[in-house]
Amino acid sequence: MSEKRRQRYQSVLYPLARLPRFCRSELADLVDEEPAGFITKTVNEVVKAGVLETVREDGEIHFEWTHGDPLQLVDQWIDRRIHGDQVKEKPEQERPRERLMRLGAASLSDSELLAILIRVGVVGESAVTGGVKLANRFADELDLIRNYGLPELRTITPAITKASYCQILAALELGKRATEAARARPVEVTKITSTIEATQYCAQKFAYLSGDAVQEEFHIVTLDTKHKPIRTHRITVGTLDSSLVHPREVFRPAIRDAAAAVLLVHNHPSGDPTPSREDHAVTDRLTEAGKLIGIGVLDHIIVARERCQSLREC
Repeated sequence: MSEKRRQRYQSVLYPLARLPRFCRSELADLVDEEPAGFITKTVNEVVKAGVLETVREDGEIHFEWTHGDPLQLVDQWIDRRIHGDQVKEKPEQERPRERLMRLGAASLSDSELLAILIRVGVVGESAVTGGVKLANRFADELDLIRNYGLPELRTITPAITKASYCQILAALELGKRATEAARARPVEVTKITSTIEATQYCAQKFAYLSGDAVQEEFHIVTLDTKHKPIRTHRITVGTLDSSLVHPREVFRPAIRDAAAAVLLVHNHPSGDPTPSREDHAVTDRLTEAGKLIGIGVLDHIIVARERCQSLREC
């Protein structure tokens, strides 16, 4: 019975999840496998759950998915409809804590991790529902939760109590401190003589730039005559521009460190490490400037969520 219900919900919502936006008058054409009444009722329930938002334009009602992957949002909503809001009504192996123990924290969605921190819900709203609402509201900006007070978060979900609010803030702060500790920990490396060694070094040393940074940052790593790292220096913050990254600012700390070479490093907050034309222009300009003063540019590494990319390989 539950599988049949799941299939009916999927037949309505899966076609809609492939669209970033659709209007009420299109529903019958977009979904033709179910009666119009069931389609309308299902969409209204999804709106009520906060998974879809309504926008009125020119007398027409349009629907837009809230933050996140629509298909994932749909599957989560269907699970709640089938198994109920309460965690105890889910099969044991599908409960957030059990999934964490079985699969590891990295395998859980944001909403599941938040549900674990909320721990228990309140009358009328479970921890699972609260986690989904918070995850939908903050999407890829979970760090912004720390800027909200308890009363503000409770307008998003009443499942947030004083205890769960403290647990969420504590988890965010602990994650921040763990990142800072990893950033401060020295990276064990003897020397950097190849692209592979350069990307591996940057992946560890500048890991925080791949996840936390919201702006581009340009750094250099100064190297001695054996290409062993001396220290790192942040040069600029903001969009990388050849007019802003002046050779004087880049090579001043290199000269001060008596460096024989430098490794250029910057991040792409978008997560895509593909070099831009400006990235290549900056690299070429600094390489030529380095030749004039006898400090070589070993490589230019782009740090991003997906991977690190060497411009020497492009």
